[in-house]
Amino acid sequence: MRAARVPEAGADFEVLDVETPEPDPGEVRIDVDACGICHSDAFVKEGAYPIDYPRVPGHEVAGRVDAVGDDVTAWSEGDRVGVGWHGGHCFECAACRRGDFQQCENARITGIAYDGGYAEYMTAPAEALATIPDDLDAVDAAPLLCAGVTTFNALRNTDAQPGDLVAVQGVGGLGHLGIQYAHASGFETVALSRSPDKEELASDLGADHFVNTAEEDAATALQDLGGADVVLATAPSAPAIESVIDGLGTDGRVVVVGVPGEEVSVDAQSLVGVRGGVDAWASGNARDSQDALEFSDLREITPEIETYDLDDVEEAYDRMIDNEARFRVVLEP
Repeated sequence: MRAARVPEAGADFEVLDVETPEPDPGEVRIDVDACGICHSDAFVKEGAYPIDYPRVPGHEVAGRVDAVGDDVTAWSEGDRVGVGWHGGHCFECAACRRGDFQQCENARITGIAYDGGYAEYMTAPAEALATIPDDLDAVDAAPLLCAGVTTFNALRNTDAQPGDLVAVQGVGGLGHLGIQYAHASGFETVALSRSPDKEELASDLGADHFVNTAEEDAATALQDLGGADVVLATAPSAPAIESVIDGLGTDGRVVVVGVPGEEVSVDAQSLVGVRGGVDAWASGNARDSQDALEFSDLREITPEIETYDLDDVEEAYDRMIDNEARFRVVLEP
């Protein structure tokens, strides 16, 4: 099969023929139709995790079951499946025994613990699979297995109710999906962005309000609207996150999903005054991914994507890492 792999930390991709993997007893083999390129793939490219190289990245994988291991009973050849960041769990640690698989002490990460979806085929543990609805195209499903489930899961795990004021900070790879989920969930949706050219897009995605934060203070604008019940912080910028905290209403929460490279300073007095808080959310397990896919299919939520052939992986990755893509990059092996 053809695969794009990183031979060692800091090296360029190499696209080459490698042996097609065989599934272990508890795994399936996936015929990959599409794989998103996520910013977290930089962990493989740059060696931020302990990784056994060479490694094939990719944790936004959409495809079909091609073969099943001897112990797999829940999946069959031909099933449409996806694999996200959560690449399997141990079933035995304290978190798993409580059913909190996302917090498994021995959780595996797709494309880091084992080869991912920058390839024609990959294998994955059966418990890491999510069903992809028939009407959802593979290229649209792939980014939903990371960017989608992250924003969807973060919003649905807040206390926000339909009609509440929910702001999405950033109209990018995460934020353009967060706006759609917020709108589809019945929230009064605010888009916060430093790019005034994104106002029309934000409106098309479902935003009821747009705040150009390059010209207007985000917190003041949110207070003028009554105070935010939730601010979903998708842009990885500490100053941008700090700028929205004073915009919270009573019991409001800033939920961070875009991780900045520096510390975020918080004015405790501001939070005390509204009983507010700063929370965070990370991705989800396979069932969460399936929920995100099914909800996206139900409400016709899709990502804005650019597609590339596997041979063009270096160009595609650079588009993502240089923040030039609008908004998600997807490989079609």
